[in-house]
Amino acid sequence: MRNVHKIMKRCILIGLMAAMVVTPLTARSAESLGKRIILKNGMVLLLSEKHEIPMVSVSMAIKAGSVAEPVEKPGLASLTASLLTQGTAKRTASQISREIDFVGGSLSVSGGADYASAGLRILKKDINIGFDLLSDVLMHPAFDQKEIDRKVKETLASIQQQKEEPSVIAGEAFTRAVFGQHPYGRTNEDVAAFLPNLLRQDIVEFYSRCYGPNNVIIAVVGDVNEKEVVSLLDEQFKGWKPVNGGIPARQTPPAIGAVTVKKMDKNITQANIAIGHLGITRENPDYYSVMIMNYILGGGGFSSRLMDNIRDNRGLAYDVHSTFSAQKDAGSFRIWMQTKSESANESIDEIFKEVRRIRVEPVSEKELADAKAYLTGSFPLRMDTYAKIAGMLTAIEVYDLGLDYPRKYPALINAVTREDILRVAKKYLDPDHMVIIVLGNQEKIKLKY
Repeated sequence: MRNVHKIMKRCILIGLMAAMVVTPLTARSAESLGKRIILKNGMVLLLSEKHEIPMVSVSMAIKAGSVAEPVEKPGLASLTASLLTQGTAKRTASQISREIDFVGGSLSVSGGADYASAGLRILKKDINIGFDLLSDVLMHPAFDQKEIDRKVKETLASIQQQKEEPSVIAGEAFTRAVFGQHPYGRTNEDVAAFLPNLLRQDIVEFYSRCYGPNNVIIAVVGDVNEKEVVSLLDEQFKGWKPVNGGIPARQTPPAIGAVTVKKMDKNITQANIAIGHLGITRENPDYYSVMIMNYILGGGGFSSRLMDNIRDNRGLAYDVHSTFSAQKDAGSFRIWMQTKSESANESIDEIFKEVRRIRVEPVSEKELADAKAYLTGSFPLRMDTYAKIAGMLTAIEVYDLGLDYPRKYPALINAVTREDILRVAKKYLDPDHMVIIVLGNQEKIKLKY
């Protein structure tokens, strides 16, 4: 009977999730996503009441990302986050899993660069159970040595498994070359070197310094009201003490003095190529212009210039794309592709050609209009479920975008001009100071760079 009950719960949840997906983002709901409330313990609550279905989604951002870990202990933040659901003072890992599964919900905690994240999805009638589990894993982690050993072993095995993946090898080399000793530059190799020396006390100290209510943003979306949510959070997180731990000083990413090439020899059929440099922060006022510029250059899939030139016209690659990863600190600008070894030089030539072209020639009116249409048209899909709205709310708080961000977004995109695109391309793309990572059979590639 217990299994039948659990299956029924899961079916109800799946049905409600399906209903959530088709719930439209109306003009009225886009005016403001909700309310911002500071709780007594310093936690920032972002509340969006949605009473269409009896469901609640929670997203949390905790200032306990890898930027908060000591420079000599890479991987500590991520491991700490992963251990929170692996046992508390009163529940084992299997008990936590069974309790959330029994009510058809989900509970997760994971690490990140700027923040650790926690998520909860639960039926409204089971909200007390869900928040009891959430508060328990955040406030009372056991950090049992057996679980630590298991997680370390699991992480090292995963890293070992990825060592032969060309995209991972090239990606890590690019990350290190662009970010250096900045926390964003920490790689699997760094983590693998530290974890065998990890002590339980390292985890306890990091948790005690970073995990507290004044370091938490919590977004709650669903069939709730302000009074019940505030009361529930005050009760469930009662006794959670504020923390005083700050973020350690971060090293500045290295300057790229000229085009810097790193050849990595591996006997594979294709060359894996990563090209780029430091990017921008999410708070940069040019963010929207850069986003449109990158969409036209290489972020727009089949409609981008890189794809049109390198794939469609020349047949050099199946996929080539560019990204700006904007975060709290400057992220990276990266162009990525795989091509036949013999085509590597031509492909790189064409990449640089397109980068230089967008810096000197205004984009066409059609390119700009198409980019704006896609970015504004696809925006509602980023908020078509309660979970996505909760994630959007945490991002809004992290980057200080304002709760009216959904209403403002189309205007921010549509205000960008061709002159803006040209200006930001000149400012944020620097073909004379880029990193080029080429992984493959160097004898066949015969790289000229």
